[in-house]
Parts: sequence; structure tokens; C-alpha cells
Amino acid sequence: MSALTPPTDMPTPTTDKITQAAMETIYLCKFRVSMDGEWLCLRELDDISLTPDPEPTHEDSWEDLTDLVEQMRDDTEDPNYLMANERMNLMNMAKLSIKGLIESALNLGRTLDSDYAPLQQFFVVMEHCLKHGLKAKKTFLGQNKSFWGPLELVEKLVPEAAEITASVKDLPGLKTPVGRGRAWLRLALMQKKLSEYMKALINKKELLSEFYEPNALMMEEEGAIIAGLLVGLNVIDANFCMKGEDLDSQVGVIDFSMYLKDGNSSKGSEGDGQITAILDQKNYVEELNRHLNATVNNLQAKVDALEKSNTKLTEELAVANNRIITLQEEMERVKEESSYILESNRKGPKPDRTSEGQALSEARKHLKEETQLRLDVEKELEIQISMRQEMELAMKMLEKDVCEKQDALVSLRQQLDDLRALKHELAFKLQSSDLGVKQKSELNSRLEEKTNQMAATIKQLEQSEKDLVKQAKTLNSAANKLIPKHH
Repeated sequence: MSALTPPTDMPTPTTDKITQAAMETIYLCKFRVSMDGEWLCLRELDDISLTPDPEPTHEDSWEDLTDLVEQMRDDTEDPNYLMANERMNLMNMAKLSIKGLIESALNLGRTLDSDYAPLQQFFVVMEHCLKHGLKAKKTFLGQNKSFWGPLELVEKLVPEAAEITASVKDLPGLKTPVGRGRAWLRLALMQKKLSEYMKALINKKELLSEFYEPNALMMEEEGAIIAGLLVGLNVIDANFCMKGEDLDSQVGVIDFSMYLKDGNSSKGSEGDGQITAILDQKNYVEELNRHLNATVNNLQAKVDALEKSNTKLTEELAVANNRIITLQEEMERVKEESSYILESNRKGPKPDRTSEGQALSEARKHLKEETQLRLDVEKELEIQISMRQEMELAMKMLEKDVCEKQDALVSLRQQLDDLRALKHELAFKLQSSDLGVKQKSELNSRLEEKTNQMAATIKQLEQSEKDLVKQAKTLNSAANKLIPKHH
């Protein structure tokens, strides 16, 4: 017992001072940042007893309690536990920043720029997510951690990202890898391809292992969840002018005041907020799907109209060909008649030259008219052929456009299936977290019960000690009375 009590000569702080110090201090080093709907919760330490623990009397109960406390302490000091806690914190912050950015941008109703506060906080959160678990590269100036290296890999996975990487390298004001990474994030958001690039990067774990630790956010499922949440940012429009912006020296600090709320609200709203965000994204994808279906239907109607006009032009071309053939036959017949007349004039008696000249001029005039008519028909035929070629080219372009729209529709349906799977996964995690909370509450109740039992035992021992002292005093007084009588 003496080993567990503090020495009497050392000053001990009073309970009021300890309580006041605990109320004025918030320790964030090992806390889990929980979400309550669309806010962060920092709960007060009301369940921690600040009074000194009573001295245990039963050796077995005290050992069980100390073993349990040591086990809990070892769990909180485990590096894997701390990394998992950090991943959960960053994922929650990403959810809040993305949701807040989408809602504020839709309410604002205009193109966002670099001075918009929720957009700045989103880039800060994304920077922290990309920096989590980065391996330190040793250089002659010391250790360096930069997320620009993984982002450079995206152009190898998605060819469309090569334009962004080239633009970042051509910017004259960027001198550090951190600045290039920040510029890359802004250009990807402007291109509305940030979610696609992050998914392609996260799916290549063998490439990311060169830059990240095994338990980093980009290597775990939290990274895939954040990449899925980034799909919702395609509804906003952003425009940045990065030539005059100093991206190298910016300090990436998260402003928690935008997301903090009192922690006494119910935990059930956390799951509701997550499901609401997923349903919003699902509704957006379905609306986009309906627009694409309407566009495909319009293109199909245009294709049908073009097919009908093509059929009509084909029929007109066939009629023109038949007319040309008829004119050619008439021309041959006129040539034969003129040659026959010439031959007959040579062999037979010479008729009147006046009538012969009139017939010849009429034949020549008729031949000239037929020739002109044939030339006109040939020009019309060439025009019809060129129009048919243009129609065939337009048909091919429309078919290509329809194929691209169908591919986009398939990818959007795949994203919708991913969002549904993510919703089921989040619901399952919510159930598991509720089960963990119940287990911890049961553990706390058992600890309180043991503490109460030990306090009762201490009171009983103190009472028995008082009774023994009284009995000893009574025996001493009786002995003092008996000693004089004996003498």
C-alpha cells in the first residue's frame, strides 16, 4: 500500500485545479475525430475520473484491473493503431470538405476561383491525404517528403493527364515539388478528371509502394473511398490563374473552425450524413444518366431521319440514271437516223437543198439540246454523289458519337454500382462501429462495478480497523484497571 501512495512531503494538486486544467486543455494527439452529420465532434472528458483511485485490497481484482488498463494503453500506443486513427481522421475531413464545397458552390451559383475559402480548405485536406505515410527520401540537404512523385505516375496510367503534367512543368513560378503537386491538383479539378486520376493511381498499389508506407492512406481502403467521393466535384466549375500565385510557400493548415460542432449530439446522425452524401451522388449520376439517354435518343432520331433522306436520294439517283440511259438511247437513235438520211441523200436523187438544210439544222438543234440535257443530268448526278458522300461521312461521325456516349453511359453505370457498394460498405462499418461502442460501454460498466466493489471493501476495512482500535483501547483500559488490584 505504501508503494502506491505518493510521499506526504510532496505537494499534491487539489481536485479542483486538476479538473480546471483538464477542462481548459484539448489533447488531439491520440483522439479520433468523429463525424456527426456534417460536423466534427470533440467530446468532453466527462467520463474520466480525476480523483485518486482508492487503494485496492484484493490482490486479484487489482491485477485484473491493471492488466486491462495496460492493454488499453498498449493499443493506443501501437503505431498501426495510430496510423489507422490518422487515416480515419483524414477520411472524415475529406468527406466534410467535399460535401461543404459542393453545397456552397451550388448555393453560390458561379465559377469558383482560388480565393474561395472552402476550395482552399479542400486542397489543404487533399494535400494532407496525399502526404500521409510518404516515405522520406534522403538528400544531401536532409529528408524530403513530397507527393509530386506519385502524381507524376498518373500520365503513365491515363494518357490524358500528360497535358496537365506538361503544363505544370512549364509554369515559371514553381520551384519546389510541393508547389508542382498543388498546381497539378488545381488543374485536375479544372479538367473535372481528379476522381478518375486518383482511382487510376490507387488501383496501382505496386507503383505506389515505392512512395508510400504499407499502412498509408493511399494504400488502404480509405484512399479508394476518398477517390469515389471526388466524383461529386464534377458538378462544380473552377477557374484558377496560377501564374501569379505563390504555391511553393503556402502553409497547408486545416481550419477546423469551419467543421467543429458540440459533441453531445447523437451518433446516429453520422451514418445518416454519410448515407445522405452517397444518395446525393447517386441522384446526380442518375440525372446525368437520364440526360445521356435523352441525347442518345435524339441522335438516334437524327440517324433515322438521315437514313430516310439517304433512301430518298438513292431513289432520285436511280431515276436520274434511268433518264440518262433513255437520253443516251435517244441520242443513238438520232445519230442512226441522221446517218441514214445522209446515206440516202448520197445514193438517191438529190432533193431540194432547202428542205434538206432545214431537216439537217433541225437535227443538229435537237442533237445540241439532247447534249445539253445530258450535261445537266451529269452535273446533277455529280452533285447527288457528293451529297451522298457527305451524308455517309455525317453518318459515320454520328455513329462514333453514339458509341462514345454509350461508353460514357457504361462507365457512369459502373460508378453508380461502385457507389452502391460503397453505401453497403459504409452501412456495415457503421454497424461494426456501433458494436464496438457497445463493447466499450460494457467494459466501462464492468470497470465501474469493480471500482465500486473495491471502494466498498475499503470502507469495510476502515470500519473494521476502527472497531479493532476501539477494542484495543478497551483492553488497555481494562488491563490498567487490573494491574493495581493485582499488586
